[in-house]
Amino acid sequence: MKNIQIIYENTKKMTQKGKVASYIPALAEADSTAFSVSLMSMDDKIELGDCTKTFTLQSVVKVLSFMVAAHHHGIEEIMRYVDVEPTGDSFNSIVRLESNNNKPFNPMINAGAITIASLLPGQSMFDKVKSVTSFIEKILNKQVSVNNEVYMSEYHSADYNRAIAYILQANGFLKSDVEEALQVYLQLCSISVNSSDLAKIALYLATNGQNCEAACSKNVINIAKALMMTCGMYNFSGKFAAFVGLPAKSGVSGAIIAVVKDGEIEHLKGPIGIGLYGPAIDDVGNSVAGIDFLAKLSKQYDLFCL
Repeated sequence: MKNIQIIYENTKKMTQKGKVASYIPALAEADSTAFSVSLMSMDDKIELGDCTKTFTLQSVVKVLSFMVAAHHHGIEEIMRYVDVEPTGDSFNSIVRLESNNNKPFNPMINAGAITIASLLPGQSMFDKVKSVTSFIEKILNKQVSVNNEVYMSEYHSADYNRAIAYILQANGFLKSDVEEALQVYLQLCSISVNSSDLAKIALYLATNGQNCEAACSKNVINIAKALMMTCGMYNFSGKFAAFVGLPAKSGVSGAIIAVVKDGEIEHLKGPIGIGLYGPAIDDVGNSVAGIDFLAKLSKQYDLFCL
């Protein structure tokens, strides 16, 4: 484990170059020096740092909610409301929504994720949230819950997301009212997990769902991974794809999942799921240590998948 341990120790120092998300008050309380990494294959795992420490999924959940909605409705129906094109804009941009009555460019930005939240199966807010938490529970083989403190903190500071939701409603892209779509979206962002959980989720994607009973079509999983590659790291996605070359999705909590289709990292071989937590983020919203770790890991173990 020598090489990966060296990468981890060198990368952990990068936490000094980022700051915790302050625009969501509950996230501002995170320890900026925290950094944990879990790598998981079908047979074994490597864990560095405290991989039991809990945090919230934030935007990482956008991958999972998209898969649940797309598996339920079918890709053709979903694409009536959300496209699959990268934007190069910040995750909460409304510029393209205001021009030409555009539908959201992809499910990895806030506008797309709020639209997806309105499309989740179920008649009530509770049902829609449950459709995603149940999916996650099948992947993890354990119960998950919404961190109510984080949810309420996000809800009371959600003016920008509420504005996005009203534009979506005005343009005919919401399938529920604004408050329901917003509350579903924010509750999903506030689901508590740890780094080991993230690695299991990433391994589910790496194996196209073959490692557990959580139902989702291979086609939907492949589209989700393509979206991660092109749109998963906010408006750093192009550079990440060019220089790291792994499907990945980040959240402003400092969470990142990354997918290795077929690789070899120390004694781990084959499909590998990677979960990271480093709440010190950059101006784009990505974990500073997480980005650095994945870049060094990809180079050291020749993981570039393009």
